[in-house]
Amino acid sequence: MPNTIQLKINGSSHSVAAEVDRSLLSVLREELKLTGAHYGCGEGQCGACTVLLDGKAIRSCITTVGSVGNRSVQTIEGLEKNGVLHPVQQAFLDADALQCGYCTPGMILSAVALVQKTPSPTEPEIEHALQGNMCRCGTYRRIVRAVQSAAAKGRANR
Repeated sequence: MPNTIQLKINGSSHSVAAEVDRSLLSVLREELKLTGAHYGCGEGQCGACTVLLDGKAIRSCITTVGSVGNRSVQTIEGLEKNGVLHPVQQAFLDADALQCGYCTPGMILSAVALVQKTPSPTEPEIEHALQGNMCRCGTYRRIVRAVQSAAAKGRANR
């Protein structure tokens, strides 16, 4: 039987009727129509479903909505502010760090979590932070360059 669950998504409060053991990903996509997080493997291994929970990159396909509680969830839809892309989003565009785009929201959110924690990450730190995000198109070098660019400009921490 569904419970009424209070969620804080992208800075706004939402009430949703859902079972507490339902995945955060399914609630985001089906109840809140926030479709930026994608279903990939369903096992937390590919990173397509990555969102930020209190600033930390998590896999929403294996996170139950009941475990989120009062914490803050940020999706790719919440990065843009007043029509201006987040610096990491802009760096991905500038570096042409995407092809099909399926992995891109998860990659960007993992990168945002990294640069918020480590404002000037080294290449190995970037690679380590993104190792759980798979890109089937193989744009890894451009993705690393995009994160380096955003961090080097000192803009990635907004």
